[in-house]
Amino acid sequence: AWLEVQWYLYGTVFMLAAAYALLKNEHVRIDILSSTWSKRTRDIVDFVLHIIFLVPFAGLMTYLAWPWFWVSFKSGEMSSNAGGLIIWPAKLVVLLGFALLLLQAFSEIIKRYAVIAGYIDDPRETVLSDSETETHGTAGN
Repeated sequence: AWLEVQWYLYGTVFMLAAAYALLKNEHVRIDILSSTWSKRTRDIVDFVLHIIFLVPFAGLMTYLAWPWFWVSFKSGEMSSNAGGLIIWPAKLVVLLGFALLLLQAFSEIIKRYAVIAGYIDDPRETVLSDSETETHGTAGN
């Protein structure tokens, strides 16, 4: 049971951290390539690829995870290991992780569109300048 709890917690961290990583712009990308592009090009590429790849993938996984979780929950599915735990909480985390990722993808698409169209300043740059001010203080201003 302790080993299964460890797996559940480890999986929970990764599933729930995916949406947070996207929010903080810490998700995986090919930095060698994207670092040579202008900021506008990076924003357009993010916008298009979020629509083409991220939303369909996260949407499909959310759609498929719901019945997978629900059947497990209704049946009270248990691990076959000695002293095994109920399985539905781990499956619920998979469902929640992909649902949160899908919601964050929509948020990022809206923000990228607004930045590209010039409606808002890039929130990523605001976060960077705020953290630089906190790190270096306000001396010299």
